[in-house]
Amino acid sequence: MVDESRTLNEASARLTPILFLKTRSSPRDGYHDCFSHWNGGSYLPEFVPVLEHQLKHDSLSELLSLIESGAFSTDGRAESFATSTAYYGGIIFTSQRAVEAFTAVVEKLREKSVPIDVLLPPGLPLYVVGPATARGLKALELHCSIVGEDSGNGEKLANFILQHYKKDAIRTANRDETKLPIMFLVGEQRRDIIPRTLQSGSLELSERIGVQELVVYESGELSTFRSDFQAAWSQYRRFPQSWVVVFSPTGCRAMLEELGMLEAASGKIMENIVGIHRPLIATIGPTTRDFLVREFGFQPEVCAGKPSPEGLGEAISKFMQSQSPQ
Repeated sequence: MVDESRTLNEASARLTPILFLKTRSSPRDGYHDCFSHWNGGSYLPEFVPVLEHQLKHDSLSELLSLIESGAFSTDGRAESFATSTAYYGGIIFTSQRAVEAFTAVVEKLREKSVPIDVLLPPGLPLYVVGPATARGLKALELHCSIVGEDSGNGEKLANFILQHYKKDAIRTANRDETKLPIMFLVGEQRRDIIPRTLQSGSLELSERIGVQELVVYESGELSTFRSDFQAAWSQYRRFPQSWVVVFSPTGCRAMLEELGMLEAASGKIMENIVGIHRPLIATIGPTTRDFLVREFGFQPEVCAGKPSPEGLGEAISKFMQSQSPQ
């Protein structure tokens, strides 16, 4: 579990443990690489997996069939859709799991030696919520445009799509003068901010964008997460300062309970947690921050401005500077 090159036994008083509540990416993890060197190498990164994911193979088969049938084969050279088989004008990705599901489908297509640049053409936009999803798609080396990575959350991505999609004339001249819908690859648990925004009743009918959700994976809290987190925290609690970084609402209750921060009766944060020796807590974005505030009445110390290692590092550094004596 602990990085072999920097074990706890080697850690000096100057190191600050930082616990990432996520599975460490392979072969390299951006958060590990970044925080191993951030602020002069003063952090000791560690990972505790929270989620277990299972791809839905029936959905992957459905997506494969749709692509092979030409459902995404928009041809930007066509004067109309009369000669096109396209039914979808783009694909939305808001999680790494969705990228993994899409990757599995693309690999199947390549095994079949089909004309992948025709089935997933350069003019097809792949909308992503952040740099991690963008990196995963870029690794596929498709010719599709990958856009939206600076959005940072679903609401901003949806507003970006509204502006970006209408600039593409081929998608605003469907047979019935409406836009082609967009495919949204999702998990069983997801927010509806993107479909609601793109199909809002406050928009003119011509501006609305249909969204077809396809559930390509299922997620749940790992049965071992609570004990794994407890074991990691028992090692790190001896340090004068430490951080926990939360990436999703899943596992938040178990984390707060193991840290002794929740009232048993109300399930909310204790009124006085000043005396509790606990880590500082950061979230990777506003969705998880708002969940902690809404469900537990807890305001984390830091919320990353951008869902990236650098965005998190900058937010933590800014917080630490604000706590330093002037």
